[in-house]
Amino acid sequence: MAESKRDYYEVLGLQKGASEDEIKKAYRKMAKKYHPDLNPDDKQAEIRFKEANEAYEVLSDAQKKARYDQYGHAGVDPNFGAGGYQGYGFDDFDFDLGDIFSSFFGGGRRQNPNAPRRGNDISSSVVISFEEAARGCKKQIDVRVIAPCDECQGSGAAKGTSPTTCPVCRGSGQERRQQRTPFGVVQTQTVCSRCSGRGKIISNPCTVCRGSGQMHRTQKIGLNIPAGIDDGQIISIRGKGNAGANGGPPGDLQVAVSVRPHPIFERDGYDVWYELPLTFAQAALGTEVEVPTLDGKIAHTIHEGTQPGEVFRIKGKGIPNVSGRGRGDQIIKVTIEVPQKLSAAQKKLLKEFEDTSGDSNYPKRRTFFEKVKDAFNI
Repeated sequence: MAESKRDYYEVLGLQKGASEDEIKKAYRKMAKKYHPDLNPDDKQAEIRFKEANEAYEVLSDAQKKARYDQYGHAGVDPNFGAGGYQGYGFDDFDFDLGDIFSSFFGGGRRQNPNAPRRGNDISSSVVISFEEAARGCKKQIDVRVIAPCDECQGSGAAKGTSPTTCPVCRGSGQERRQQRTPFGVVQTQTVCSRCSGRGKIISNPCTVCRGSGQMHRTQKIGLNIPAGIDDGQIISIRGKGNAGANGGPPGDLQVAVSVRPHPIFERDGYDVWYELPLTFAQAALGTEVEVPTLDGKIAHTIHEGTQPGEVFRIKGKGIPNVSGRGRGDQIIKVTIEVPQKLSAAQKKLLKEFEDTSGDSNYPKRRTFFEKVKDAFNI
């Protein structure tokens, strides 16, 4: 029931009146934190994930957000207004205060209530691995959508019956009245009192959707995730959002992509960074090493005298461009690992090496001490 639901702002950790950007950032954070792929067999996380999706679906839509801010959960229920409006909510009527005021000052025309209207966009999320983001993959997600009612096929009328044209407004959804005033005869245009602006009468509403013609449904949607997609990017799928009204097209599905961090690789645009640990001897003498890449291990030559922090670039071993044009590089950054536990024999050998090494073997060290001498006139 609506009364048992948590406040949508509370679900996303926001204050009422939060901006569109704040709502989007909060949703991405919550969706990533509680995504089922990251919390297997965690029922509480699954509940929180569904709450976050439901909250974002409402708060990211300006019209739904306005109704929620005014009426709470009841304002975004698909059957809102069913009791007094022939089973249709305010969202079905397509009128605003401007129409009412304009009718008193010259009888302004309003949009046809029976005109096709596009459905709202909906949002979801998916979590993929670093490799899946680099290579592309196929995923399947479950999304909650508003779809035409299976029982009445979207008509809102009970099976075997159909809506009838309103006899008062003859399907226009509006009533025109003439009133004699001191300024002459004034014609006003108001929402039809019989059909509440819908243009149709449902004498026998569908028992499943209560006359709204729509119902919530969970659908499985297949995703083709392109190679090179990055964390936080959005995939838009046309026509997979909420159902439209009066034969209008459905909205779109917006899927936010979250990429799990990799244990050894780090992404920088379309380049991939890898930190290569070497021993002192390997760096000093040079060696052949195997370097992991997204395409598997490759041999790489470490030249003699390689320094800590030195960077090597392997062309074309990075992330493919999401547009399909080209590919980034893999960048290798060298670190020197200093041994922490040495035997007496090892220490003796290193001492002999140090004693026989001149400053010519350490040009940076020599330059440093020369600068110190110059600075302090030593």
